[in-house]
Formats: sequence, C-alpha cells, structure tokens
Amino acid sequence: MTPVERSRLRKGLWWVLSLLVAWGVVAYLVAPRLWEAYFGSDPDSAAPKGAGTDSFAGIDRVTRTSDEHPGDPIDVALAGAEEEVIRAMTAAGWFPADPITFDSSVRIAIDSVLRRPDDEAPVSSLYLFGRKQDLAFEQPVGDSPRQRHHVRFWRSDRERAGRLVWFGAATFDERVGLSYTTGQVTHHIGPDVDAERDRIASELQAAGWVEGVSWVDGFHRTLEGRNGGGDPWRTDGRLAVILLRTRGGAPTTTGSGASNR
Repeated sequence: MTPVERSRLRKGLWWVLSLLVAWGVVAYLVAPRLWEAYFGSDPDSAAPKGAGTDSFAGIDRVTRTSDEHPGDPIDVALAGAEEEVIRAMTAAGWFPADPITFDSSVRIAIDSVLRRPDDEAPVSSLYLFGRKQDLAFEQPVGDSPRQRHHVRFWRSDRERAGRLVWFGAATFDERVGLSYTTGQVTHHIGPDVDAERDRIASELQAAGWVEGVSWVDGFHRTLEGRNGGGDPWRTDGRLAVILLRTRGGAPTTTGSGASNR
C-alpha cells in the first residue's frame, strides 16, 4: 500500500468513526430529549385510560417509552404471584430477557449480521404505572435475534379472584433496524398484537399452568396506533386475563384451562 493509499484509508476510517459518533449522540442523547420535551408540553399525549366500572378502570391501555412516546399496547394480564408468573412462563418455553443498553444494542446488531442465536437478547424499557417493566420474557425464532416473540409484565395493585394482576404487552419482533423516531437500534414489531396475546394464553394452557381465562371486551377503545419506534399495531380491543395455578397446585396438561370467552 502506497503512502497516498494509506492516507486515504485513514481519512476514510476517520469519517466513518465520526459518523458513528455523531449517530450515537443524536440517536441516544439528542433525539430522546427532544421527544421528551415535545410530549411533556403536549397535554393530549397522555396514554389512554380505561373508563367505566370494570375492575381495570383507570389503567393505562398503552405503555410509554422513556422519552414519553406511546409504546406497545397492553393486551394480556396474568393473575398470580411473581414466582408463579416466572415458573409458568418458563414452563411454556419463554426465556427471561436482559435489559437493553448501548452495548447490548450493538450486540443485537452484530448478532443479527452474524445470525447468532441469543435466548436472552435484551428488550428496551417501557413504562406503566410510572416505572419500567418488572419482568420480561422472549422466545427467539430460528438462529437469529432478528425475530422473536416477547412480552413485558408490570405488577399492579389490582386483583382478580384474589390474585395479584400483572399487566403485559406482548408483541412479535419482525426485524432489527433503526427506530423511525430516534434512529436507535431497535426491533420493529408486527402489527397483529392479538396473535401474540393468544399465543401466550395457548402456550400457558398447554404447559398446564392455567386455571382459567376470561376476557375483558372493550378494554381498548382505540384499536390501532403506533409504538415508540413508529411501528403500527392493531387489536380487537380485548384483554386476556389468565388465572395461573397456585404454588400448591400441580400443573396439568389436561386442558383444564379452557377459555371462558
């Protein structure tokens, strides 16, 4: 390599590095602060809440991102103790997910390019009740972290049949890309969130950890929207409420958790 070629290579690498640094600053520092300021000044940006007399009235129907974007919709609820939620989900073939950081975002991108499987690939934080998710689970698809089923759960102060209710937002990650709103590395979700809700109910029943499933019709009055990454979603508006077996109840696979639609 000649001195001129080496000089050109160094300049090229310098420009690439400069662009990466600029992208990181804008995507992870500047854009989130701008969106946070925008939503903080917009009185109509609050997440929709339920009304009426049902036991879930007043619960936000859509989560929020850290910069106050509307996030993924709430579409499933589990009733049971934390230990039961963890045992039931892992028995149904779900893996605990790591929290997301800048380093883990880079790892997702590298794993996606190299098609390396990651059963514990990170998920970003979404907020309900003013805090990020208490639990998160995922199911990878194939040998790449590009696609996966995942769900976040938040512990609430509501009860169903005397059991603590965990509200969940379940979605399917179709691919890895850059967020349409911030430019951060993220997963883009599929629009059919009801399919993910039904998948969780079906798999928990098959694993024998369900006492019963009830449905809250009209839980969502707004039946479509976009999440924090700009991805569209749609729903039939129903919430699946899954009553888990108690600690002392041995799991069965006899179909005793039939849906009470």
